[in-house]
Amino acid sequence: MEDKVKVLVVEDDMIIAANICLQLTNLDYEVTGIETRGEEAIIHAQVNTPDIILMDVNLKGELDGIQTAKKIQEKNSIPIIYLTANTDETSFARAKETRPFAFIPKPLNTVQLQRTFALAVEQLKEKNNPIEKETMTLKVLEDRIFVRHNGKMVKLLLADILYIEADRNYCRVVTTSHQYLLTTTLKTMEEKLPKHSFSRVHRSYMVNIAKLDVVADGHLEINRKVIPMGKMHKGSLLKRLQTI
Repeated sequence: MEDKVKVLVVEDDMIIAANICLQLTNLDYEVTGIETRGEEAIIHAQVNTPDIILMDVNLKGELDGIQTAKKIQEKNSIPIIYLTANTDETSFARAKETRPFAFIPKPLNTVQLQRTFALAVEQLKEKNNPIEKETMTLKVLEDRIFVRHNGKMVKLLLADILYIEADRNYCRVVTTSHQYLLTTTLKTMEEKLPKHSFSRVHRSYMVNIAKLDVVADGHLEINRKVIPMGKMHKGSLLKRLQTI
């Protein structure tokens, strides 16, 4: 990125927030502002569209940091880095749903802040590089697809795919040993992959029918991965299973 990476800091302790802003500025990031409440952070994100949001998990007020992140991501696909003093398992599970880039513990460590943001920027570059996107266009043959991995196109047999998960405007193709991030939508995957082998089961998931281990009332399991099953997809999946 030629321009400075823009960061919104959402932290209700102004002393901590000011210290973070100073460190980010010294690291050559552009801080678009400090917000202490979730409601203000949502408005700020819509108006200023930062590249990254540093979000305190335990915000005071009606919305905590996780709720705020979810509402922001309903309208803007902005990467989240969480800042937290102590996250219990329930909060951690909720936070994972927003697909954060990272967690930074309090008290703040300057080196960790620097490294975390450096890694986040590299991920942003990868997602925003138009050349990379072009080379990662989905190529589907009769029994395989080709995906970019470690700088080269790799053959991936359709039979090896366990499931495909939507990740914003990307798709994560999961096998038993690897995960591949493709620059394509789940809808495109659904259109191109053979319907006798793959089924859409949720707005965010497609599965390889042959890899199903468990089919329950509201979810599926593949290789110990629990996958939600949407009501609108349940009937068509069950019909297809009966014909196998």
